[in-house]
Amino acid sequence: MSDIARLELVVVRHGLTAWNRERRYQGQRDIPLLLPEALADMDRLRDALADVAFDAIHCSDLIRCRQTLAHLLEGRGATPRFDARLRELDFGDYEGRTWEALKDDPGYRAWVDSHGRRATPGGESAEDLWARLSAWLEGVLAEARESRHRRVLAVSHGGAIRELRRRLEAVDFWDGVVGQAQGRRFVFVRQGSDWQCSCSSAVPVPASATP
Repeated sequence: MSDIARLELVVVRHGLTAWNRERRYQGQRDIPLLLPEALADMDRLRDALADVAFDAIHCSDLIRCRQTLAHLLEGRGATPRFDARLRELDFGDYEGRTWEALKDDPGYRAWVDSHGRRATPGGESAEDLWARLSAWLEGVLAEARESRHRRVLAVSHGGAIRELRRRLEAVDFWDGVVGQAQGRRFVFVRQGSDWQCSCSSAVPVPASATP
């Protein structure tokens, strides 16, 4: 029996929260979804994934991701794994504050201009975030080989997906943002013992890209 040499990893962002709407940094605060406003985007994502069978499902342990996953998996009976390594970037002192309140702060401007190289005051840098995301990803890929997984779903956060895109797609730090209840499908291929991300695409497929 041959080894699995291809894996689709679908990583999606949680649905809309009140703090998203207010442009308020959530970070690792446990903020719930804004309902019913979040439902339309989550319905579209659920429809896009309805016919996809996942071999493993991972989710940030924060409530907004748990709620999003419950909506996506309604009727499936799957057993997800909740993992704190999939949490949002720790924004430290910026959590709970809005862009409007921070935009003229010199320390905040320095963090923005650093493209994540600086840590937020009392929080994480992009390197800190990648350290935990990469450890999670290595585990997913190892299990894919051992358990012959072909498709894996993860529900995470905007900053985490941005960092995955920066590392796997080589996009600029600020260009990797995805909207609420949107994400990316990363395709990994294995050559020998090494996995490489060969391509990626938007999930759901943008309306402008459909026939």
